[in-house]
Amino acid sequence: MIDVLKSVWRWLDARLQVGSTIAEVAAHPVPRSSASWWYVFGSATLVVFILQVVTGICLATVYTPAADRAWDSLIYLNYQQPLGWYLRALHGWGSNFMVALMFIHMIQVFLFGAYKFPRELTWVAGCVLLLSTLGMAFTGQVLRFDQNAYWGLGIGASIAGRTPIIGFKVVDLILGGPIIAGETLSRFFALHVFVIPGLLIAFVGLHLFLVLRLGINEWPMPGRIVRRNTYLQEYQELVHKDGEPFMPFAAQKDLVFAGLIILSLLVVAAVEGPIGPNGQPDPTIIQTVPRPDFFFLWLFSLFALLPPWTETFLMLTGPVAVIGLIFALPFISPTGEKSWRRRPISVVIVILVVTTIATLTWLGTFSPWSPVMDAWSAAPTPIDYVKGRTPLELQGALLVQSKQCRNCHSLGGNGGMRGPALDDTATRLTRDQIVRQIVQGGGNMPAYGKNLTPPQVNAIVAFLATMHPAGEPPARDSAHPAIPASESTY
Repeated sequence: MIDVLKSVWRWLDARLQVGSTIAEVAAHPVPRSSASWWYVFGSATLVVFILQVVTGICLATVYTPAADRAWDSLIYLNYQQPLGWYLRALHGWGSNFMVALMFIHMIQVFLFGAYKFPRELTWVAGCVLLLSTLGMAFTGQVLRFDQNAYWGLGIGASIAGRTPIIGFKVVDLILGGPIIAGETLSRFFALHVFVIPGLLIAFVGLHLFLVLRLGINEWPMPGRIVRRNTYLQEYQELVHKDGEPFMPFAAQKDLVFAGLIILSLLVVAAVEGPIGPNGQPDPTIIQTVPRPDFFFLWLFSLFALLPPWTETFLMLTGPVAVIGLIFALPFISPTGEKSWRRRPISVVIVILVVTTIATLTWLGTFSPWSPVMDAWSAAPTPIDYVKGRTPLELQGALLVQSKQCRNCHSLGGNGGMRGPALDDTATRLTRDQIVRQIVQGGGNMPAYGKNLTPPQVNAIVAFLATMHPAGEPPARDSAHPAIPASESTY
């Protein structure tokens, strides 16, 4: 068998002439210090990406990118297709592993100064790969097309719609129209299966080419300064004096770590199972907790906790500024010290970024989504419901109108059917319960505490507290028993 394989290889190599190239890549020298466990995250990310490609191709043979069939095809994979659930689990958790590994790899590169001259373009290519990986993760969540994906995409589209002047055009470009529909899913399927993977493959090739041409970054020794006019010569002298061939010297740890990552992924997929889908997407039922997957939880939490007056500005400028700064880093600091031991500011930045993202991710597991309710117009409150009301209650009636509460709740027989009618609110909830429901949300109702001021909440509650049929008393707190009328004067 070995002789047969050798014969086949010789036949192919005689026609493709790739043997010498492969041998050159395997034997290219690397600094001995680079054969460290700190240098294994990039190769592990590549291995997980290859697994994502393989599992993605398999899933694409069953998945149906149609609005009325996508959810059903995932249910078929989960419960009918043999091992379909495991294939989905590998692909879903593989996405999480890939994002985590790439994030760790970027931190390692930053701390080791591997973005400095002459590896500026290697860093830029890595940044593109990180953004493309996050794009794959987001589009993959949308393709689940369940309630969480539907309303999560709705939030993303509403953010894009805030872009000045071209906001509506951006939304049309993302959704394929003004609403989430079948064309939306087709666009995200094309992005997830063709466009973004194409970018990833192209930039992975560019990234590997640059690594081979420029060499693997040496261990950053304190005091070894990067200077444009001397670094390349110093690196070549280091490789000549203390270099080893990549195969098998440096590749051993890469293979061991990649094997452990794949084994961990296989176990996690078997134990945790596939991610979703949850309930079928239904625009008539509001998903009050449309949480993204963990890699975007920190961003969701940040947007959910921002003061309303800062939302639009920070949503549109913050990500652009941060991404621009990351891309510009190697051009801002192309030379100088590499060792993290002599770059305390870099260490502090990493600690602050990791701590902030970890904290926001934790907060994102329970931070309430508070939609903006300001409207141009809304159905007026029926006259019968404002007769004889106090000024505070009249203000509450106006807020119920201007804040579009009747998109979800009916009043006087007219309005939405997503939530219960407002006509008998006071018979079901006490004042304190109404406040809590408005501010914190619950059930099928989002939390509106961030987008309503305390005086506005007080006015709405005052109006809703009058919503009970004539002759029927409002709800009361059971901790305070009602006082019979015959005893009320004592």
